[in-house]
Amino acid sequence: MSRALISRSPDLQRLQAEGYEIEIRANHLLVHSVPYVNSKRQVARGILVSHLTLAGDATTTPENHIAYFIGEHPCQIDGVPIPQIRLEYTLLPVAAGIPVKHAFSNKPTDGYPNFYEKMVRYVEVISAPARVLDPDATALTHKVIESVHEDSVFHYRDSATSKAGIGLISKRLAMDRVAIIGLGGTGGFVLDAVAKTWVKEIHLFDGDLFLQHNAFRAPGAASLDELRQQPMKVDYFSAMYTKMRKGIHPHPIYVTPENVQDLADFSFVFLCIDKASAKEPIIQFLINNKIPFIDVGMDVTYVPEENSLIGTLRVTTVTPEKHDHARSRISLTDAPEGAEYAQNIQIADLNAFNALMAVIKWKKICGFYQDIIKEHQTTYAINVNQLLSDDKK
Repeated sequence: MSRALISRSPDLQRLQAEGYEIEIRANHLLVHSVPYVNSKRQVARGILVSHLTLAGDATTTPENHIAYFIGEHPCQIDGVPIPQIRLEYTLLPVAAGIPVKHAFSNKPTDGYPNFYEKMVRYVEVISAPARVLDPDATALTHKVIESVHEDSVFHYRDSATSKAGIGLISKRLAMDRVAIIGLGGTGGFVLDAVAKTWVKEIHLFDGDLFLQHNAFRAPGAASLDELRQQPMKVDYFSAMYTKMRKGIHPHPIYVTPENVQDLADFSFVFLCIDKASAKEPIIQFLINNKIPFIDVGMDVTYVPEENSLIGTLRVTTVTPEKHDHARSRISLTDAPEGAEYAQNIQIADLNAFNALMAVIKWKKICGFYQDIIKEHQTTYAINVNQLLSDDKK
């Protein structure tokens, strides 16, 4: 992908053609062997780094003017750091193998039109003192570096992660296999969030068709032609997210006592089914096999006196270390025939919120987000806007 990116980007091609020692790594552009003066008034060499702004498989106008540096802070000929570019900045570990130490700010009035102009300008500022001490000091080494191959799950570069500088943290989500059981309203939104992480394989389990009512509580927008075809839910969602990434595996089946053993090799499971009685064998199997999972649920009720809806969203987390609360928190009995809440009222915004509550908790378990409370039960009451955490580890 790095070779293709350079070949389709005139600014990167120009840098390479002129002899700059460039490398693409983790959605960042690295210019190696940039001469600079260190604090001991010696000519040293460092690496200039910039996050890449991409449009598909080519660069576009840089989103910002900030650059980074691997090495000591470049100095003037007297050994004092160059003040014009110095930026006091809390540096994040931008990506594995890119240990940036300093951030620079040198913003032209109209910004940088491309990455050639950006990187050459920074090289000029950084290297000017070095050329005073050594007239032969130059970043034009004409050395070609073979960029590190990235075995990415995505069909195109995850520039959102690199832009935010959270590449190393994001890799904590790179589980081998995650299952989403139930692709109704909430399960679809769980997939939408998990698909944008570095999980290697996402397996979808659901035996239902994707019908017209599903379109109004699912992420994205189904076309009339797609609805007429009545695809299986797992096939519909698989086709949607395979456009973005690899590793989506549809299973057009319900998980039952007869096939629950198929979940044995999963790293994590999201349980998003509304039929309570179907959960019992799944939950028992996951607990017995020490597979962490999150069960989601919502209970939305019509209030005729006010002609409005009230309800509660629930996220129950079960791990090998904490599972004694599961059966008291997760309903395993179907609603009686004709009961009011058997209407199974679902609305897209509540499905999305319920899903994102679950995904945020999963990310806490993975260490992506800090988790101080370590709750294993979260409920949200809609009408009083109350979020409660219980069953703390």
